[in-house]
Amino acid sequence: MVKLARLPAFDRSPEAQVDAPRVPRLRTRYYAFLSYSHKDKELADWLHRELERFRVPHALAGKLTANGVVPRRLTPIFRDQHDLSAGGDLAEEIKAALAASQFLVVLCSPTAAVSKWTNQEIESFKRTRPEGCVIAAVASGEPFASDIQGREREECFPPALRYKYDRRGHQTAKRAEPLAADFREGGEGKRLAFLKLVAGMLGVGLDELVQRDQTRRHRQLAWLAAGSLAGMAVTSTLAVAAFQARDAARDQRREAEGLVEFMLGDLRAKLEPIGRLDALDGVGSRVLAYYQKQDTSELSDEALVQRSSALNLMAEVALGRGNTDEAQNLYQQAVAGTAEAVRRSPADPQRLYDHAQNVFWVGEVARIAGRPTQSEAAYREYKRIADRMSALAPDNLKYRMEVLYADEDVGISLYDQHRFDEAAERFATAAVTIEKLASLYPDKMTYQKEFATVQAWVADAARARGDFAAAVAGRRNQIRVLERVVANSRDSGARASLITAHQGLGVALVDRGEVDEGLRELHAAVDEAEGLIPVERDNAQWKSLAAAAHLDLARALLSLDRGQESADQAAAGCAMTASLPPAFATSSRTRLQMNCAMMRSRLALASGSSAQAVQFAQQALALAQKQRSEDPISDRYRTASMYRLLGDVRQAGGDAAGAQAAWRSGLDHIPAHVAERPWESNEHSVLLRRLGRLEEAAPIAARLDAMGYRRTT
Repeated sequence: MVKLARLPAFDRSPEAQVDAPRVPRLRTRYYAFLSYSHKDKELADWLHRELERFRVPHALAGKLTANGVVPRRLTPIFRDQHDLSAGGDLAEEIKAALAASQFLVVLCSPTAAVSKWTNQEIESFKRTRPEGCVIAAVASGEPFASDIQGREREECFPPALRYKYDRRGHQTAKRAEPLAADFREGGEGKRLAFLKLVAGMLGVGLDELVQRDQTRRHRQLAWLAAGSLAGMAVTSTLAVAAFQARDAARDQRREAEGLVEFMLGDLRAKLEPIGRLDALDGVGSRVLAYYQKQDTSELSDEALVQRSSALNLMAEVALGRGNTDEAQNLYQQAVAGTAEAVRRSPADPQRLYDHAQNVFWVGEVARIAGRPTQSEAAYREYKRIADRMSALAPDNLKYRMEVLYADEDVGISLYDQHRFDEAAERFATAAVTIEKLASLYPDKMTYQKEFATVQAWVADAARARGDFAAAVAGRRNQIRVLERVVANSRDSGARASLITAHQGLGVALVDRGEVDEGLRELHAAVDEAEGLIPVERDNAQWKSLAAAAHLDLARALLSLDRGQESADQAAAGCAMTASLPPAFATSSRTRLQMNCAMMRSRLALASGSSAQAVQFAQQALALAQKQRSEDPISDRYRTASMYRLLGDVRQAGGDAAGAQAAWRSGLDHIPAHVAERPWESNEHSVLLRRLGRLEEAAPIAARLDAMGYRRTT
């Protein structure tokens, strides 16, 4: 799983919100336009017939949904070369029919994917309709297979179906996620896929439609059975009833599991981006309630994986609400389910892949909760599974990427434990692998962005060990790759990463005394952030990146006695921090608030306002003591730094005893027997000097001077 490189005193927790599409109520002549390649005519005939024959359940007809009033019938359905008159311009008549249709149903197959007529029909329709009005019926092939090396010919979605269109009717580079019903053999089942398609057009829940359709069909079967019973012997009746019960139970289970798959797939994909934790929780709870009625030992491999997916979903909800203990418990239950599936099929790489994802999340939750040793154990197990799946399918690039992610994650857990040499080895191993993939596939932006991320971790590990030349080189490599990605794709995520890349390079340059160049990079980080925020002004993640960049620049400027410039940057960073929504990641927001209070205290001290400086220093200390990040050791150094600040402002205000007490408390928070990063060693040395323990401070200062670190006093 991908992890982002982290700047000192900064945390990133991605958040995104999108609006759910609403289908406008339009004056239309046709309920739907059926678009298909004529090689798929047999399925198109069946689908057209079933749509026009379908009667909406009485309880739903007339109901008001986001798609309008639910009709009693889904008629008429337009088909090209079937409903056309004998007249003239075919293209104009097709356009007129598209304009007069409320929905477009696209029968998707590899043939349809390369049909220019099918693609043009989708383009024409999407220019005047929102994404929710286009529904895919997958007949054969694989959606988005064109993104998978070597499987491009399996693509079943035409190009216009794969991308979103903006309000002006222009195609964008954003991936579309059309509602898709799977009519393939071995898919959702023909009836369930048909009902899913109908539910999408009506704007009602699939489970509601399935239940009512089952009730109607069971009622029909009951009348049929009653008529048959009148003319049959008792023994024959019992036999028929037994067979019907068996078949009905089998069909019901198949449809129920199809519904479960929809809830964990399409429905989850639609709810996650809009942050509907309550709805996601309801989805997971209903799925688990279904499986609780089943004998786990009799569940199929697929059912075991589905059950684990439901547990995974509920764990995700718990984690989103900040309940790490509940999330850990649920992820561990999910691991138990996928482990059983692996035990049954130990040579199935897909089973190993599903299991690996749950094992990763066990480690990730442990890391978020500040338990790095537990995190390391889980990440190492994740790496073992990734190596196994890659050995079983060595040509599968997805599995090879899992090996890379696992190496990176183990390195991160080692970094959190201040085992920097071991972490650097892991990051170097990951860098070699991803550099090869990035070179082989220069057009694959996923590989390019991951190469940039690994370079950031290589730089962070080098800086932690005092190798500033390697840290600077790593950050320059990261910037070079990200700039190429942005130039080729205008990827907003890559632009956001450029903020932290320039910021990290600027801090590393300032660390080794190249202050002017460091300031240029810190200014570049601020400029990048200011240019990105207008793209999406409500993006809390981007605001947090901008705030951190402003505050780092403010700190560097103050160290050069450029007080007014520092104050301006601090004010901008603190204003950005204050604008973050309450739901934004607590750890990240707390750290930004602490840095704001720290800068305000230092600025007040520089201007001679001792009382105000003490007030802000006390706020910074309280926030540092509240901080609970993935790196408990760093949390202690941050607290020590805020005690040092409090002592400094007390000393400036004439409270020598209070200053000594604060400095002693700061020194008490310095962990013993751990590898210190240069800025942490500097903090240790300064506190010792403040307390008059010069002999103890001298060797630390000498070591920092030897590595070329720009010490502060």
